[in-house]
Amino acid sequence: MRILVVGGGTGGTIVANNLARRLSAEIRARKVRITMLSASDKHMYQPGLLYVAFGQMAPDALYRDQASLLEESINFHVDPAVKFDLDSKCVTAKSGKVHQYDILIMATGSRIVPETIPGLAEGAESFYTEAGAVKLFKKLREIQEGTVAVVVGVPHKCPIAPVEFVFGLHDYFKARGIRDKIKIKYHYPIGRIHTIKEVATWAKPEFDRMGIEYETLFNVSEVDVENQVVKSEEGTETKYDLLVAIPPHRGMEVIEQNNLGEGGWIPTDRFQLTMTGHDDVYVLGDTTNLPVSKTGSAAHFEAEVVAENIASIIKIGVPVREYDGKVYCFIETGHDSATYAMFNYQNPPDLKTPSKPMHWFKMAYNQMYWTSVRGLL
Repeated sequence: MRILVVGGGTGGTIVANNLARRLSAEIRARKVRITMLSASDKHMYQPGLLYVAFGQMAPDALYRDQASLLEESINFHVDPAVKFDLDSKCVTAKSGKVHQYDILIMATGSRIVPETIPGLAEGAESFYTEAGAVKLFKKLREIQEGTVAVVVGVPHKCPIAPVEFVFGLHDYFKARGIRDKIKIKYHYPIGRIHTIKEVATWAKPEFDRMGIEYETLFNVSEVDVENQVVKSEEGTETKYDLLVAIPPHRGMEVIEQNNLGEGGWIPTDRFQLTMTGHDDVYVLGDTTNLPVSKTGSAAHFEAEVVAENIASIIKIGVPVREYDGKVYCFIETGHDSATYAMFNYQNPPDLKTPSKPMHWFKMAYNQMYWTSVRGLL
């Protein structure tokens, strides 16, 4: 049985490690072989980028060697997939090597596409890449007064991030003693300040308390870089001194190039996590088109379901679990407090009052992630 994992992010790494342990006897007996194809030999802890943007974490703290996070029985190749032939059950890597599979797991992730909005790449800062987070931190250090505008593109991963960033901005400028000289204006594309109704209901009074201005139904149409104005499709505009964007996302180009899913999102069964029309192909994390948040926690919970089901199919012939849409998101509410949102397909989140202990739990998780991604937590 040949299991091929494409993608070495959170979902791919957890599912591969989980399978390697569940199927250790079968691997030793050479009845199962697990192979991973990744675009990089490094693994990034992506939530850490928010801390980099505020000078709370050094960029090199975000990375580990991918091989060090994998069980020794996994055949790991830094050789990204470029061509998929699902009918022939084979994947061609960049090197030209062809990998045959019996079970394929797609965990290719997503990418930012600020270039899809005129002026956004040139005029806005972002913390969704290492270089972007470092540049944004330098900009935040320099600004002394004026308007910091935050705009949100859709779709985007980590839907809580815009709210966390606004809390962080408030505390950052407060600590510098210039909060009264900075206007923070937040823009969101739908008719409330967050897509999750319960988060919007909780965050609105918090924004009011902090003196955050906000405009809803603001879908960015273009950025006038020269005049420092961001414009909306609805006909409104905001003049800014610093523009910070949560850039729109798409799935990875290889998914679009192989016509596996519109926008790079693969059509996925919401319970079994199999690709529509292909029961031997599983999809995880950002790569799916599921109506759940594109977060590391969703990828984690999905990976556990997929690993348990694949192992069960190999051992007894049938899957044993369904994915219930579970997501758990920490929400940093400044530099010394946090809360969380936990929800699934059936149950919306019930947000608690932010607290220091929850913040320290999040800080501890930043380190525990490396244990988590190995599938040990």
